[in-house]
Amino acid sequence: MGIETGLGDGILTTKLDQAVNWARKYSLWPMPFGTACCAVEFMSVVSSHYDLARFGAEVVRFSPRQSDLMMVMGTINYKMLPILTRIYHQMCEPKWVIAIGACACSGGMYDNYSVVQGIDQHIPVDVYVPGCPPTPEGIIDGILKLWEKIDTESVLDWK
Repeated sequence: MGIETGLGDGILTTKLDQAVNWARKYSLWPMPFGTACCAVEFMSVVSSHYDLARFGAEVVRFSPRQSDLMMVMGTINYKMLPILTRIYHQMCEPKWVIAIGACACSGGMYDNYSVVQGIDQHIPVDVYVPGCPPTPEGIIDGILKLWEKIDTESVLDWK
């Protein structure tokens, strides 16, 4: 007679990392930082045709303290950069960043003094979604790539 007989058949065992990561990846709360045409593509992703809610990222928050995923979409100027970094630092840990579109990833076609040539020089980026503009399928693929990254994280590595 062990503890197993008293608990019956309704018991599930797992690792803490797997349980926490499963909950994290299915409950992403995105903070959209959209400045250009990529933000319009994001609007189509959260609409009924593509339905980002299927992937657990339906609760779009416009408050950094209530979100854990920053989605940077569009051209980022150096004038906007302090706002972007402030919003990033106000987000709770663990937090992730997806750079969506050519402008956020690499500055796009704007190679001049006022445009940031890739936001990864200023905040850490977890997933890049290419395209100008990116397709809704590409944005959803970026969410799925982020899921793969979240699955490999450890609870002990969080700050």
